[in-house]
Amino acid sequence: MTHAYPFLSAEQKKELSGIAQRIVAAGKGILAADESTGSMAKRFQGINTENTEENRRLYRQLLFTADDQVNACIGGVIFFHETLYQKTDDGKPFAQLVKERGMVVGIKVDKGVVPLAGTNGETTTQGLDGLYERCAQYKKDGADFAKWRCVLKITDTTPSELAIMENANVLARYASICQMHGIVPIVEPEILPDGDHDLQRCQYVTEKVLAAVYKALSDHHVYLEGTLLKPNMVTAGHSCPRKYGAQEIAMATVSALRRTVPPAVPGVTFLSGGQSEAEATANLNAINQCPLHRPWALTFSYGRALQASALKAWGGQEGERQGLPGGVRQESPG
Repeated sequence: MTHAYPFLSAEQKKELSGIAQRIVAAGKGILAADESTGSMAKRFQGINTENTEENRRLYRQLLFTADDQVNACIGGVIFFHETLYQKTDDGKPFAQLVKERGMVVGIKVDKGVVPLAGTNGETTTQGLDGLYERCAQYKKDGADFAKWRCVLKITDTTPSELAIMENANVLARYASICQMHGIVPIVEPEILPDGDHDLQRCQYVTEKVLAAVYKALSDHHVYLEGTLLKPNMVTAGHSCPRKYGAQEIAMATVSALRRTVPPAVPGVTFLSGGQSEAEATANLNAINQCPLHRPWALTFSYGRALQASALKAWGGQEGERQGLPGGVRQESPG
């Protein structure tokens, strides 16, 4: 017989579940502002802005100082390492600013994808080395949840069993390390929307991946009430000739979750997966109107789908520092 040696006290479990529930409280989701320096270069290129540390600080200050209307919509903000230690123009740490607004501070802790040998171009995610020590420091510095992204893709030969199992186990190891330090892990097994696969193929693969992830989390004795899931919505590949409506996407997505995600998980915070602001909002709305029973909070953890209009409106202008322009907030799915 296997045996679980308890590694979390009742107090630790209470803290973790409390943090998770705050992030996905009614009407709230997550602002993913954890783009790496390289990803920010691509964003800034689109608005002809130089990718400097100061410009990144100014842009994120713009997001974090949006007016009080966003307070009811954002339960947590995911930071990049650099951002966690940056400050506003008047010297207030971003982490302190976000906390004062009633939002939970999160931190991206993975170190990116690397090739997985023996597969057809598949990947796993690195960053476990030193994660124990980094989590201890991040907790001291104000972070109460974390994010780790694994990536799988759909082709005729992928995702392979090896890639599914390797990424599931990496996510479980990361989750258990976070919980040891009082940090709620967001588990993100993203299935990319690239390809010509149809909705049914994506649903099948999503179910297989999520089933493997929750098997691994169980094997690692991860406390599910102190976790969140950040999955893809079930959508057809971008090159699929058939276009599916929001209701079809919602039914496929909720069906996949019902078959794989335990009700103990407090919330599912969907990634936008390259969808436009309007698409991501419409699909999330349909998911929450799906007639199937949904035992978890179903909300958003959006990056581009929350920021695209804000980034365009800002345009790298140094003078625009005091929060989002009024018209941008209307795109928020909150």
